[in-house]
Amino acid sequence: MLPFLTMNLSLADAAETYTEMTKKMMKGIENLSHLREEDIDIGITPKEVIYQEDKVILYRFKPIAEQPLNIPILIVYALVNRPFMVDLQPDRSLVVNLLKLGLDVYLIDWGYPTRADRWLTLDDYINGYINNCVDYIRNKLNLPAINLLGICQGGTFSLCYSAIYPQKVKNLIVMVAPVDFQVPNALLNMQGGCTLGAEALDIDLMVDALGNIPGDFLNFEFLMLKPWQLGIQKYLDLLEIIDSEDKLLNFLRMEKWIFDSPDQAGEAYRQFLKDFYQENKLIKGELMIGDKPVHLRNIRMPVLNLYAEKDHLVIPASSLALKQYIGTKNYTVRSFSVGHIGMYVSSRVQRTLPPVIGEWLKAHHAV
Repeated sequence: MLPFLTMNLSLADAAETYTEMTKKMMKGIENLSHLREEDIDIGITPKEVIYQEDKVILYRFKPIAEQPLNIPILIVYALVNRPFMVDLQPDRSLVVNLLKLGLDVYLIDWGYPTRADRWLTLDDYINGYINNCVDYIRNKLNLPAINLLGICQGGTFSLCYSAIYPQKVKNLIVMVAPVDFQVPNALLNMQGGCTLGAEALDIDLMVDALGNIPGDFLNFEFLMLKPWQLGIQKYLDLLEIIDSEDKLLNFLRMEKWIFDSPDQAGEAYRQFLKDFYQENKLIKGELMIGDKPVHLRNIRMPVLNLYAEKDHLVIPASSLALKQYIGTKNYTVRSFSVGHIGMYVSSRVQRTLPPVIGEWLKAHHAV
């Protein structure tokens, strides 16, 4: 709680608090006045474009370790936000920390769908773009299979991909990835209609009317899951740190990422909402991606499941359901005492999460 919101203040205390907050505000205005757009850039770790198809770009990050491990890992992020949350800033970057461990890191950037992309389907994304990126890396490195790190919705996509093409995935890591889309008390389930009934969201009407789903709509939906905390409290808390340029930049980088929300290709969004949220086909064994069935029991490669204990977007029960449906016995689970976003930006998690990934991959690399 901010000091000036405390009611039990003497007049002298109130005057002192007012003076202190005024100084903070003036310093904050000074900080804001000289900040430029490039000062709040994210995703700046050096990388090169190695493959491009339509609006999709495959990056390879430039190695920084003196003794690289030659263990490739492809990061598959969600469609609903830009993937550079994994490279927010140098001291809070999953990518940088994986590079420091000697891993060979690749990332798929989905780009920004336009009206021309409204007919893209999950078949295009999974059997098309992901498969083509995997094949490019396999051919480039002359490897039969590579490692996948699927994050959030990208983790769900990686599960589907690994079930369809198990021979191409050596080790699979999923992070804050939804698996069971109808677990009780999951706030996001409401958008799919599985807690309020299918009438809660007429996805056919929405896609038919709009074509692509506006990114601003999805962003507003996520913010409304915690309206006070995400819509009001964080801006009140900003007053506590606005006089620190470093902390202010941290805040602005997060804001830039949050509100940089691509539109969603209509047909892919339609299928994801219907087949996953409303009908929960992934765990029922009823899911088809294009003409290819998705059976999680085909996932027989080693699996590392990483989840956030305080996640309100992908609650732990949704991620932990994975164990009972996959075909491998080589299954490892690790939890972290943070929320969904904390998995990317928590300084404490960034000291512990990358080594968990690195050590697990090294242990399974030669197997």
